[in-house]
Amino acid sequence: MSTPEPTHEPTHVPTHVPTHVPAHVATALLATTGTLLDDHDVLLLDLDGVVYVGPDAVPHAPEALSAAAESGHRLGFITNNASRPPATVAAHLRDLGVPATDEDVVNSAQAAADHLAREFPAGSAVLLVGTTGLREALTDVGLRPTDDRREAVAVVQGFSPDLGWQQLAEATHAVRSGLPWVATNLDATVPTPGGPAPGNGLLVDLVARAAGRAPDVVCGKPERALFDAAVNRLGARSALVVGDRLDTDLQGARTAGLDGLLVLTGVTGVRELLSAAAHERPTHVGHDLRSLTHPHPGVAVRRASGTVTATCRDAVVEVATGRLAVVSAAAGADGLDVLRAAAEACWAFADLADGLAGEALEAAVDAVAATVAEPSSDGARAVHTG
Repeated sequence: MSTPEPTHEPTHVPTHVPTHVPAHVATALLATTGTLLDDHDVLLLDLDGVVYVGPDAVPHAPEALSAAAESGHRLGFITNNASRPPATVAAHLRDLGVPATDEDVVNSAQAAADHLAREFPAGSAVLLVGTTGLREALTDVGLRPTDDRREAVAVVQGFSPDLGWQQLAEATHAVRSGLPWVATNLDATVPTPGGPAPGNGLLVDLVARAAGRAPDVVCGKPERALFDAAVNRLGARSALVVGDRLDTDLQGARTAGLDGLLVLTGVTGVRELLSAAAHERPTHVGHDLRSLTHPHPGVAVRRASGTVTATCRDAVVEVATGRLAVVSAAAGADGLDVLRAAAEACWAFADLADGLAGEALEAAVDAVAATVAEPSSDGARAVHTG
């Protein structure tokens, strides 16, 4: 005899939802026709937090990507990290057991260099605020990196873990003088083995605050150009973006009109997913890259009498005035069905009224995270709550 699924008491939230709204709600999370690999021919993969963290592979990533390549899928590695050239990144991937060529890597440094090459003639000097990857990208398109703002026609800034005060000061002076300023990306953090650390976005913000203005152009994710370049390079007919960040990877997927898989191996956890804005919501959610070989369920959402009810297979979550309730905690085959239902319920509720926040959000995160079972050999439950 099967054991009934546990239920959870409602979590009270001080908010209000209108009652005169359509009963059926369009959802962001989509069902696959088979597995994700069945439905897509090219994978556009973020790197940090998806394939590796620092020098180490994310668990299961090399095996999952090797299997995808062996089944005929093209792999593209799309990264905002401009600190290393594509050849170095590809070599690192191969060392980890991931099949990759130099041409499979597309980064924001290349996108920034391409933009500057369209704006200025060959041989033009560009003030480099970054490291080797950005220097090589500029050289590859015929521009001349320089450390002297007095000869520069523009400024380009990309992430470098070794960026110091002197480079930031030189960039500030150049930007204040009116030179065009291109940033490779605005990622606030980068994943490290010890947790999130300051990313290029925070360093760009330092210069912006000192110079009194924002960059003229940002070339990396979530801007569409990086995804379009990858789709064209790899000849994709049905590409899937795979990432761990809502505000870059998944927002970029939506901007480019592509499906997006959120994996919970990086910076995004339950809290961030439940609070996701409409423009950054994924179409699929998985623990890690093993989810590429799983069928993914859709979610049905209804509104009635001020209550939003979301159902994912046997999992049921309700959000109503003053409460979030896990009605049925049937986690499903991959342990994520309650999370999927909770995300859609919270999104539908937030689209009508104030979303969950403060203590109410924390209680909701705890209730949902308690149902998430991560597939593992020892059956342990684990999830990044955010």
